[in-house]
Amino acid sequence: FALAARVPVVVVGDIDRGGVIASIVGTHALLEPAELALTRGIIINKFRGDLERFGDALEIMETRTGLPCFGVVPFFPPAGLLPSEDAVALDDPARYPAPGNATVTVAVPRLPHIANFDDLDPLAAEADVAVRVIAPGYPLPGDADVVLLPGTKATLADLGFLRGQGWDVDIAAHVRRGGRVVGLCGGYQMVGRQVRDPEGIEGPPALAPGLGLLDVETVIGNEKALRQVSGVEAASGEAVAGYEIHMGTSDGPDRARPWLVLDGDRNEGACSPSGRIMGSYLHGLFAGDGFRHAFLNRIHGDRAPGAPFEARIDETLDALAGHLERHLDLDRLLALARER
Repeated sequence: FALAARVPVVVVGDIDRGGVIASIVGTHALLEPAELALTRGIIINKFRGDLERFGDALEIMETRTGLPCFGVVPFFPPAGLLPSEDAVALDDPARYPAPGNATVTVAVPRLPHIANFDDLDPLAAEADVAVRVIAPGYPLPGDADVVLLPGTKATLADLGFLRGQGWDVDIAAHVRRGGRVVGLCGGYQMVGRQVRDPEGIEGPPALAPGLGLLDVETVIGNEKALRQVSGVEAASGEAVAGYEIHMGTSDGPDRARPWLVLDGDRNEGACSPSGRIMGSYLHGLFAGDGFRHAFLNRIHGDRAPGAPFEARIDETLDALAGHLERHLDLDRLLALARER
């Protein structure tokens, strides 16, 4: 990207992983001349301990690379509250800690191509909601209130994986017990009757039966939907907002019972006749406090609403901005950004 756009680069080392000196020096040694020409400096991130004892390390890195250090950023624990951008974050068992007094349990099968899983964060932020991401090789818990099928970069492949794990059997049993199922984006496509990829967008042209929980069918096509939208939940009238990013369209009789109404008059998603199965292409809808509380209260009506989610994210971002301002040479970094 930097080569194509001709923008300056700062190399950031994650000291929390260990070996940050070798990481910075080794990265510099492996860069091609054209890449080196754009590289302007280094930053050390997630530092813990006594900065005075780190001076020799900074001197080694600056001497070996010839690059200045724009700052050493101390570890900032509240950053864990911010949405993650990579599924590797799910490897951290502390990502979604289980509250001791959970009144609602949401089970999420960890699909190989899981995407946009920050949809789970607003639910996990509720003090009485347990979000359990289930690793391959383990059954979906029988005591879950909701099974949430998240977004995926490869619907057909992950649908086959889900069946291979026996999770389709677990979901069917969950539904028979009266449990709820939510499908978001790729998960919405999975809960329908079938998924077709006639043009081979995800791989060879294919057709696969879905879980059959919603009477809709999906056709994956070339056109990619990418838009920010807002609207309301059809049942409660609570406001929702978020974004769509998907390839494919879903249609069928259950679309006559839309989950959401977006942009004033556009029906989105589908609900089963029982109202316990629902799906939508909208990412981010659980960030809406009123909608999230209405959804959870239908599961357990005696719960107390939690703190506003987006306000907490904004507060964390403001605190992070102040943290970086204290520990980075922002004047020099902004001067780099203005380079042509």
